[in-house]
Amino acid sequence: MYWVTPRHLAGDDGALAERIGDALTDFGWRMWPTSHDTLLYVSTDGLCWAEWILASYPFELGGLPVAWQVSARSGTDSAMAEWNAYFTADVPHEVLADFLLALDARTAPDAEFDGPDVVLEELCSRGWLRDADRPRTTAFDPGFSAGVSLELTPPLVRDADPYPVQVGWQAWAQPGLDEPYLWCASFSASVPNDLVAVFASSLASPTPVPRRTLPACTEDRISIIRQS
Repeated sequence: MYWVTPRHLAGDDGALAERIGDALTDFGWRMWPTSHDTLLYVSTDGLCWAEWILASYPFELGGLPVAWQVSARSGTDSAMAEWNAYFTADVPHEVLADFLLALDARTAPDAEFDGPDVVLEELCSRGWLRDADRPRTTAFDPGFSAGVSLELTPPLVRDADPYPVQVGWQAWAQPGLDEPYLWCASFSASVPNDLVAVFASSLASPTPVPRRTLPACTEDRISIIRQS
């Protein structure tokens, strides 16, 4: 077992489905397998759900298939999700679990409490750097191997807001400038900024995370703090 940092390059240890599934079960969310070979988890109040959709291969972010889709609605009488968030494999499971924990604690998962500045403030408080050209919308880790940016959402990212041009938070890890992405995440336009800020804060946390295996593409950029 390795304890490593930074966590945005640590991958998911090949256990993203199991770790997030266990977390959701601990929250009391109910799970059903679907006819599309996916696993659907629904919160106790019925307002939020998360689905492991990697087997159905619905679409890609940054050339990577989406693994988890997280959704929320305003009330149980509404069939449409107010917002959606999408995560590929190798997103650190600790970061996604923290996002889901914050979502589970919300009584109104679609309510907005903070402006977009709260996301970048969380990142900068943990040593990330604002982009010189886009200081109000984009920040990078000090090694420039991961970023979080408020920009146009990718195709197929769904949101209840009918406005045709959507802007939402996007996050990614890319070990090298010309290398493939390690993971990507996309938040639709209506995802509350304070929830994205929880994701960002966990992503930038300096606390080491345990891993049995490391992504081959990040081995030379990972620091092993200790072994156990």
